[in-house]
Amino acid sequence: MSTQLRRQRLGDALPDLGVEALLVTTLVNVRYLTGFTGSNGAVLVLADGSAVFFTDGRYRDQAAEEVPDFEHVITRDLIGGMAERADVARLGIESHTLSVDAHARLRELLPSTTLTGTGRVVEKLREVKDAEEIDALTRACAISTRALTDLLEGQLVGRTEREVARDLENRMLDLGAEAIAFETILAAGENSAIPHHHPTDRVLARGDLLKIDFGARAGGYHADCTRTVVLGTADDWQREVHAAVKASQAAGLDRLRDGVPVSDADAAARGSLEASGWLEAFTTGLGHGVGLEIHEDPFVAASHTGKLTSRTVLTMEPGIYVPGRGGVRIEDTVLVTAGAPEVLTTMTKDLLEIG
Repeated sequence: MSTQLRRQRLGDALPDLGVEALLVTTLVNVRYLTGFTGSNGAVLVLADGSAVFFTDGRYRDQAAEEVPDFEHVITRDLIGGMAERADVARLGIESHTLSVDAHARLRELLPSTTLTGTGRVVEKLREVKDAEEIDALTRACAISTRALTDLLEGQLVGRTEREVARDLENRMLDLGAEAIAFETILAAGENSAIPHHHPTDRVLARGDLLKIDFGARAGGYHADCTRTVVLGTADDWQREVHAAVKASQAAGLDRLRDGVPVSDADAAARGSLEASGWLEAFTTGLGHGVGLEIHEDPFVAASHTGKLTSRTVLTMEPGIYVPGRGGVRIEDTVLVTAGAPEVLTTMTKDLLEIG
C-alpha cells in the first residue's frame, strides 16, 4: 500500500473523530504516512487525504527523495509552520504524544480553532499490515532465525553472555539487517529467570538454561523471537518447564485467528500454564504487535476488548521464571490469518541440548 493510500485511509477516518484535519507529530506515524525516516518531521493530513509535510533545512534533500508526492514546508519552527497551514475550525492532534508546551503554543497560535485529541488513530491503522510491510517483517524474521541457527552450531560454553550476544547481533548485520531490532537479551543459568536481563560477563557453563531474546530490523520493520536451549544435557526440571512453556505457546497461537477476541488468546495460553501448575511463575506480558516499533498495538491481554484482524502481526511469548534457578521463554512473530497463524520466525521450538 502506498503512503498516499495510507493518508487517504486516515483522511476517511477523520470526520467520525469530529475533526477536519490531523497534525501528525509522532515520528513513527509520520514515517508510516509519508516514508520520511529523518529525526524531525510532521505532517498535516486533511479529511480529503491531501497533506502538507514539515521538516527543517537539514532534511530538505532527504525529504525530496523520501516524500516526493506532496507539498513540503521547510522551517525550523514546525509548530509555527503547521499552525499557519492548519486553516480549519476543528483540528485533531496526537494528544498521547504531543508535549504540553507544543499544545499550549498551538492554542496560542490558533485561538479560534478547536484542538481535539484523536486517540491512537494512526496506530490503529498501523495494526493491519499491507503486503510491503509483511515482506519487510518476513525478511527481518528470516535474518534473525538464520543468525541464531548459525550461532548455535558454534562453541558457546566458556564464552560470556556479552560476547555471545554481540556475536549474534553481528551475524544479523552480516546477513543484511539494517540494525538490530532491540538490545539482545541473552541470559544464562540463574540469569535466565530475569525476563529482561542485560548480558554480563557471566560465563556460559554446562547445565545452564540459555534464554535468547533477539531480532533484526529490515526496511524499518522489527523481528522479535525468543528461544531457550540447554548447554549440555537437560535436567528433568528444565525439560518440564520447557514443555509447559511450549504447550502454553501452542495454545495461545491456536487462538490468533481473524475475528477471535484478543482476550481468548490470553486465556488459552494462561489456561495451559495453570493446568501445568506454572501460572504463578509467568510474570510478563503475553504478546504485542510488532512493526515499525518493536512494541506496538495490539497488546495481547485479558483486558483487551477487541478482536484480531487478518494481517495483524504480533508476538506470542509465554514464559516461566524461577528466581535463582532459571527461566524459559518461547516467542514467535506471527501473522494473523483467517486460519492458523503464519509463524514468521521459522525455527524449531523443540528443546535443544547444545554441546
